[in-house]
Amino acid sequence: MRNFLSETVVNIKPSGIRKFFDIVSEMKDAISLGVGEPDFDTPWHIRDEGIYAFERGKTFYTSNAGLKDLRIEISNYLNRTQGISYNPDNEILVTVGGSEAIDIGLRAVINPGDEVIIPQPSYVSYEPCAVLAGAKPVIINLKAENEFRLTPEELLNVITDKTKVLILPYPNNPTGAIMEKEDLEKIAKIVIEKDILVMSDEIYAALTYKEKHVSIASLEGMKERTILINGFSKAYAMTGWRLGYACAPDWLIKQMTKIHQFAIMCAPTTSQYAAIEALKNGDEDVETMRKSYNQRRRYLMNTFKEMNLECFEPFGAFYVFPCIKEFGMTSEEFATKFLQEEKVALVPGTAFGDCGEGFLRISYAYSIENLKLAMKRLKNFIERLRNK
Repeated sequence: MRNFLSETVVNIKPSGIRKFFDIVSEMKDAISLGVGEPDFDTPWHIRDEGIYAFERGKTFYTSNAGLKDLRIEISNYLNRTQGISYNPDNEILVTVGGSEAIDIGLRAVINPGDEVIIPQPSYVSYEPCAVLAGAKPVIINLKAENEFRLTPEELLNVITDKTKVLILPYPNNPTGAIMEKEDLEKIAKIVIEKDILVMSDEIYAALTYKEKHVSIASLEGMKERTILINGFSKAYAMTGWRLGYACAPDWLIKQMTKIHQFAIMCAPTTSQYAAIEALKNGDEDVETMRKSYNQRRRYLMNTFKEMNLECFEPFGAFYVFPCIKEFGMTSEEFATKFLQEEKVALVPGTAFGDCGEGFLRISYAYSIENLKLAMKRLKNFIERLRNK
């Protein structure tokens, strides 16, 4: 029998995040700090709205683009938080998580051979989605000395006449890096001059600790060339509800909706009703969780300082990205040995791109009790390494 598998799919590496999570799930007394999932339950008033939707029999398909009331609330939310005005009729598409929005956004604009610029370290889905859309991924290796921000020089160095899309992954997973308004203005100027499109993944926009997040779509001349992606998983602790959205010009949303229509039909109906409640009345919940994450973030940074473990200070998302180069081990070796000896799962930085070598991603979307226990084990581990 001949080989029926797609070479493109076979050549894509599986996610490096799940490997350690799968191991730790079968290990007694182990702690996992590897998965980017809030430890908070979805707030009750949001869950109640989902339950009420069930009770009312709201279990049918919605329109392909999503419930009109939800699209209106998304429009209102982005207007009040970012000052961006999107038409709920034709500039907003409700998707199955932000991941679907990334996938169909790329598929809607890529022709074979187009180049997609991907700053790394960054979320594991960008590069495979670009490949599956027929694009050539062009990687920018971000630098710790620049706080993992994308610089104008780095961007200009890789733009060619085949460049179609720049993925802008801020606030960043895995580093926690942010881009401030003055950073974005320099990038926007190049994007407009070079006539390229931006996919701005803003799933962690509500979780920043230095100053309020600024969307590149809010800058002059950028709304018409930006796919803004966001969702409910991180800010509202709604990972299992599988709900996100994309905002873009009507001509682009029309084509993304076409793909969504044939592949998905519509996002989960119950989740959509719950999301309306989240956007209407969830601001206090988000702020409560954000304050808790910030407390955990500051605890980890102080602990690293006490350990003399190098780590730049992140101001977004819920990850830290400490450097372990001093130990002369690869990220994979360090994470594996740490898991075996101390029963704590972290993610090697290389799961997010080759330039993540020498770093580890630690999620602080976990209780402070678990973080303290894990840091005690990390301290013991690195003391043994230093005393060899």
